[in-house]
Amino acid sequence: MTRIRTLLIANRGEIACRIIRTAREMGIRTVAVFSDADAEALFVAQADRAVRLPGVAPAQTYLRGDLIIEAALRTGADAVHPGYGFLSENADFAQAVGDAGLVFVGPTPDAIRAMGSKIRAKEMMAASGVPVLRGATVTGESTEAELIAGVADIGYPLLVKASAGGGGRGMRIVTEPSGLAESVASARREAGSAFGDDAVFVEKYITAPRHVEVQIFGDTHGTVVHLFERECSIQRRYQKVIEEAPSPVVSPALREELGAAAVAAGTALGYVGAGTVEFILDPSGAFHFLEVNTRLQVEHPVTELITGLDLVRLQLLVAEGEPLPPEALDATITGHAVEVRLYAEDPAAGFLPTSGRLREFELPSSVRTDTGFASGDTVSIHYDPMLAKVIAHAPTRTEAALVLAGALREARLHGVRTNRDLLAGILTEPEFLAARIDTAYLERHTVDDLSASPSGEELRRAVAAAALALRARQRAGATVQPAVSAGWRNVVSAPALVALAGEDGRAIDVRYRIDARHTELTVDGAALGEQLVFAVAEAGPDVHRVTLEIDGLREEFRVVFTDETVDGRRAEVVTIDVDGPFGGTEFTVVDLLPPPGSLAAAGSLTAPMPGSVVRVLVDVGAAVVAGQPIVVLEAMKMEHAVKSPQDGVVESVLVAVGEQVDIGQALAVVTGDEPAGD
Repeated sequence: MTRIRTLLIANRGEIACRIIRTAREMGIRTVAVFSDADAEALFVAQADRAVRLPGVAPAQTYLRGDLIIEAALRTGADAVHPGYGFLSENADFAQAVGDAGLVFVGPTPDAIRAMGSKIRAKEMMAASGVPVLRGATVTGESTEAELIAGVADIGYPLLVKASAGGGGRGMRIVTEPSGLAESVASARREAGSAFGDDAVFVEKYITAPRHVEVQIFGDTHGTVVHLFERECSIQRRYQKVIEEAPSPVVSPALREELGAAAVAAGTALGYVGAGTVEFILDPSGAFHFLEVNTRLQVEHPVTELITGLDLVRLQLLVAEGEPLPPEALDATITGHAVEVRLYAEDPAAGFLPTSGRLREFELPSSVRTDTGFASGDTVSIHYDPMLAKVIAHAPTRTEAALVLAGALREARLHGVRTNRDLLAGILTEPEFLAARIDTAYLERHTVDDLSASPSGEELRRAVAAAALALRARQRAGATVQPAVSAGWRNVVSAPALVALAGEDGRAIDVRYRIDARHTELTVDGAALGEQLVFAVAEAGPDVHRVTLEIDGLREEFRVVFTDETVDGRRAEVVTIDVDGPFGGTEFTVVDLLPPPGSLAAAGSLTAPMPGSVVRVLVDVGAAVVAGQPIVVLEAMKMEHAVKSPQDGVVESVLVAVGEQVDIGQALAVVTGDEPAGD
């Protein structure tokens, strides 16, 4: 029996905070490791001690197993918890931790190695009686004819998959023999580049299946149990978006079969710790093995909420050599839990990642929030854009979904764009509520159809609330005649004018005239109603509560002002965050008389997101065509090409490789004039 007194967490962000919380409850001291980009992160502040890993790139920091083990030994840690991602499924790292005399909180290196190859995993599961999809291993020496002949008995469509790694890389769908050879070749290239292993295999492709996984737990005494299933069918590009437990389509009989298959898989591996056996359900209801994830899953909270178990606590107990406790051996299901992954991304812009300072980041207490961020923190461009996991638990699935959707609408999320409206829209969509979901759900529904974003009329009311709060703020700061209403004239004149820019950048014209007898207010020339009554009250520094009553309908808004000075501009930028019954939105005050030189040159290509310039693809004077990539940016593990909007000539390139750029920064200028001559 090994007692863990100090635990080093070889991870960052939300999962590091999650592990710290349980370790503290168990009386275990914690050590964090952090990159330069994470020096002020929440998990660093929460840990008892922290060790800096110089650099910002994962390859320099969170993927440096040698530096992490050195940090553990330096701080007197007894054990290392890898979290998920990074080194969590790296068998060599797990081996090195053990060789250093430390406890690795996870399965054995042999189990990780066995499941690190999907080909070997399928062979082992088939030998253990776990249902697997028909498939075949592909070698690089096979001719096109040999490839086609080798998969003839499987039947199309087929799925080409990388043996190593995951996340959709090295995967290709093949619908007919003529596309097989090229799909195999491209999958091999991508797999070799992404994982350093170009081995691929082919298996039967199930169109629009459901993705169901089973949580297993094993201890060092030979016991392996399952803790029921989770449904993770709502996915985008093979990445899970919404998870729930239990699955709404798994009957008690099927649950018993799935659990038995998952336990058989764990037993065959001699599994120790937390693991997940993933299956797909085909339209007939039959299930087939996909893979084993040899770590704690991102979606583990839904299992915790329906069972009442703390899975991180179980991991630590098992790592100490304790047998699984009775509550894990006799777990039962209570109610239903649904989890969403809240990302810093802009669904309307093709899910581009976003970054910046979180002016406000508050979610209601009616739901569980696992996060590594707090208000005022900065979302970095260097790592995964997940802000939080938000989870609701209720007696029924519908209640859990609606509670979660309501909490997302109530959340105060300002400073970066998020997928909040899309998540809330999915949770209230009829097909989702009826559990008619599969892995193709987000292919059948567009972002515009699903997003529960404010309607045009709701935005108009939010604009009015912002303008009225701005008026009150300006009067409160007035040094001359502060008791006189803004825009007051002793002779009736034109109404006061304010211009606000919405999240889409469009300028909104707000005009108002207010006196003791009545209020007139228009948004883009249209009145909100026949009768408008309002009240504005200060609710804190730069915080106002606005009550709008339009034709007898009363609504309340919370309006927060933030002043920011933009480099190179003399003018002050005022950001106005508005939260109301529909959710939240934000505006900026448009300077009606912008200073000279503050506007971008005509033809400027601007950065759609903050990031690092990784490639400049043109030279000054080059002729380009519409749609031609000009500059490539990298942020949050993604590359994005900024393309020319027109045919023309590159007049100037304003950035260099390696330079960090902000959203909206000019990258290059392309004029519409074509070059003379040939």
